[in-house]
Amino acid sequence: MCGIALIISGIRIALASPDPKVEPVSSSNIVISINDLKLALQRRGPDSLGSKKLIISAKDQELFSVIKEEDHNSANEEPCLHFVGATLQLRGLYPVTQPFLDSSKNILIYNGEIFGGIHVGSDSNDGEMLMRTLGSCCSCSSCEHICFSSRNDKNYSVLDVLSAIKGPWAVIYWQDSSKTLWFGRDALGRRSLLVHWPTVKVPRFLLSSVSPFSYVDGSYDLEVEESTKPNFWEELPCGVYSLSVATSTVNGCLAGEVKKHEWASSTLTELIKWERVSVEPKPQDLNFSCGPDQTSILVPAQNVLGALRKSVMLRTSLHAIFQAGTSDSGKEEQVPVAVLFSGGLDSMILAALLDECLDPSFGIDLLNVSFDGEFAPDRISGQAGVEELRRIAPMRRCKDLNIGIALWLAASGYGWVSQGTSNSNGKSHQRYRHKSKARIVLVGSGADEQCAGYGRHRTKYRCGSWLGLHEEMKLDMQRIWKRNMGRDDRCIADNGKEARFPFLDEDVIRTLLDIPLWEVANLNQPSGTGDKKILREVARMLGLHEAAVLPKRAIQFGSRIARESNRKNFGSNRAANQASAGSVVVNMP
Repeated sequence: MCGIALIISGIRIALASPDPKVEPVSSSNIVISINDLKLALQRRGPDSLGSKKLIISAKDQELFSVIKEEDHNSANEEPCLHFVGATLQLRGLYPVTQPFLDSSKNILIYNGEIFGGIHVGSDSNDGEMLMRTLGSCCSCSSCEHICFSSRNDKNYSVLDVLSAIKGPWAVIYWQDSSKTLWFGRDALGRRSLLVHWPTVKVPRFLLSSVSPFSYVDGSYDLEVEESTKPNFWEELPCGVYSLSVATSTVNGCLAGEVKKHEWASSTLTELIKWERVSVEPKPQDLNFSCGPDQTSILVPAQNVLGALRKSVMLRTSLHAIFQAGTSDSGKEEQVPVAVLFSGGLDSMILAALLDECLDPSFGIDLLNVSFDGEFAPDRISGQAGVEELRRIAPMRRCKDLNIGIALWLAASGYGWVSQGTSNSNGKSHQRYRHKSKARIVLVGSGADEQCAGYGRHRTKYRCGSWLGLHEEMKLDMQRIWKRNMGRDDRCIADNGKEARFPFLDEDVIRTLLDIPLWEVANLNQPSGTGDKKILREVARMLGLHEAAVLPKRAIQFGSRIARESNRKNFGSNRAANQASAGSVVVNMP
């Protein structure tokens, strides 16, 4: 996990394809400095922090660039691009510092992992390998035609390379030969990247993994209506963008236009469409699927299990940098990977697969969230889940870590460890404070969206049958980048840890789409049976028979954080429900 940011000053930027709904901010005094960005990003990348400044000048319509290591005093309107990169390094033999710079004056800042598409050896660093590959690209926006500008006869473009990457990523890359800035996020938005599109009052163009707090003016009124609040940042929509810098023919100043590109990979384009061949079953399909032996689901479940096992293996392979970094820790037990753990179906599957994939000499931290002590539903299911995991993996050392806040504090890994078998009162025999040192956190995001795990899926099925269910699941997957992924990435990475999402692996998604919808979920059956039907069968194959029948429970309810929030804001759950039930504000003309 890394933090990346960019500030462009002194260049007039037009917006061609993004077409954002930009609203003017309330104050002209909003200024974000490089130091603001560094302060915000260094929590995401505690291993190293660096910056580079690219100054662009024009002479006789030709552009020249000069790179400086740090910010130097210069005129406010001097055309420049300032790159900032903070690194949490999980791969590579030697420490690296971002931004990456090559001999051709190309600059890269990268936040992501490469699990396929570009070869990254066990002793190599993702960012360094990506920099090497991008440095060999031609200067074209795509290579659908024959390209003669490549120096080494490898006719691929920056767009081709980024489209080929399997795994989560956000990238900012300056290609000096074409004077073009490339930036974007992977097709599922698994890594955060915020954008500020230039406005009249704040004309600079900014990209950042996370927003510094200082962008809010001190005079900003927190009581202002939500609809009138300034929209300084927005989630950058998934995709690859380019900004080519040139001399304007109007006044001679530097200018550029932002363009959004279509993915160069046809398989990725098909994946984003999220279309399933078999949506509506025939009566005989349902009869066969619901029979006493349910043999029809065994092969699809085996395929899903295989794809998930490979996904977890890719995301938990320990590379040389981790092993070198922990060799001096003496007798202290090593726990490189943790699971955000509720004891529910999704996290139980991930924990069981992690036990299969991780070397037995390492422990596993199970991060459990509770706002109601031992009585929160997720705390109870978490304890039961640990007991079931111990039955199928008796030799694995699992620390059940009870954390005090959803997601952000869960990822911090600080709380109480429960060890030993729970007694009749639901309390464990041993309990002590512990700080998880795991730098990788497995998260079950994407399981509910793909396998009909939400209550609204059952509602859509009642109203629109199988086609309505498919369309709702498709909508969930196509907006997951905006509703979930950027936020989750920012929360977890703020603790200097990297979130990895095995259910959102490209091959897992494709495997699930190849399975008929009625084998993925059958909402004619009750909760705990028909929802996420395919994953329940996967759990049984892993020996998790108790987890296979657990109902879905969202983290805000299972951890009791929703109830605590209602108490704080409304005094009680009942008052909160009454305040929200059936109310509507009508603005009359």
